Amino acid sequence: MNSSSAVISSDKVEGTSVYNPAGEKLGSIDDLMIDRYSGQVRYAVLEFGGFLGMGTDRYPIPWTMLKFDAAKSGYVVPLDKEKLEKAPKYTDERAPTYDAEYGKRVNSYYDGR
Repeated sequence: MNSSSAVISSDKVEGTSVYNPAGEKLGSIDDLMIDRYSGQVRYAVLEFGGFLGMGTDRYPIPWTMLKFDAAKSGYVVPLDKEKLEKAPKYTDERAPTYDAEYGKRVNSYYDGR
């Protein structure tokens, strides 16, 4: 595999659709949260719900949970809508501080998938 083919610009990831294993579209990636010290992507922020971009919630999902599916041109996560609806979330106007405490809360929710 050509190593350059595995690298993608963040602006190409943002807006990419996210599906559950049943093929249902859950939403799209709104943002990526990157660890400023390691440079590793920690979370993909999924935009889910609302109408025409209004009233949508944002759900940080650990980046390691997303698997790219070339056939769908999108990412697949092992979540159903019900599990996602109960996940930690926020609105654009009330974005949290992504500190260690918040990271623990998000990660512990998904550890019990």
